[in-house]
Amino acid sequence: MLKINNINKSFNRKKILNDISLSVEKGEIALFLGSSGVGKSTLLRILNNLETVDRGTISLDDTTLNLATINTTHTVGMVFQHFNLFDHLTVEQNITLPLERVLKKKPADAHSIAHKLLERYGLIEQKNKYAAQLSGGQKQRLAIARALAMEPKIICLDEPTSALDPVLTSYVANNIQQLATDGYIVLVASHDIDLLKKLNCTIYLMSEGSIIETAQSQELHNNPDRFPRIKKFIAGHE
Repeated sequence: MLKINNINKSFNRKKILNDISLSVEKGEIALFLGSSGVGKSTLLRILNNLETVDRGTISLDDTTLNLATINTTHTVGMVFQHFNLFDHLTVEQNITLPLERVLKKKPADAHSIAHKLLERYGLIEQKNKYAAQLSGGQKQRLAIARALAMEPKIICLDEPTSALDPVLTSYVANNIQQLATDGYIVLVASHDIDLLKKLNCTIYLMSEGSIIETAQSQELHNNPDRFPRIKKFIAGHE
């Protein structure tokens, strides 16, 4: 279980995260919902040691998570909003290079891992294409595959549908749901109402750095009036 306790973060004296606390079990999805600038992406960046935390603790399976070592332990994987792929490398090289350079895998082992992930995400026929040649949906699948290659326990996805055609949202939701089914702890930052409607998740509505309402997606679907703030946010973005 991932436990986030009283996380605080400020930039230039402006509060970005204000006492954020929650827990996420293995096989669960936490969806941080809210408009731009409410802090949801900052929380994911803190988990990936891309931002420092001012105050608060984070633990995994009752052991304090040392964020300073995330880049060497690879406990947390990140799928960025704009994918951050190596456009000048092939699809296969986007996976094998980190495996060889960072995890010190032998080339044969790296290629075996990459091959399995590319098959899983329907990219094996594109393995020799440059990443820049892929469609938005293919780039996102490659970004997920690259993150999984490092064997994380936690997967963070920042605005996973923002750069995609709306018709791909269902496919993206299926990929995210499968990550949970496979036992990963999944955290998603999004303002996409269509994605929200397709995930089985815990929803954390954020405003001005705070979680202001929480709901299980099924409960929200069955009785939206119980969650007036989330209902209002959804109505304003439909």
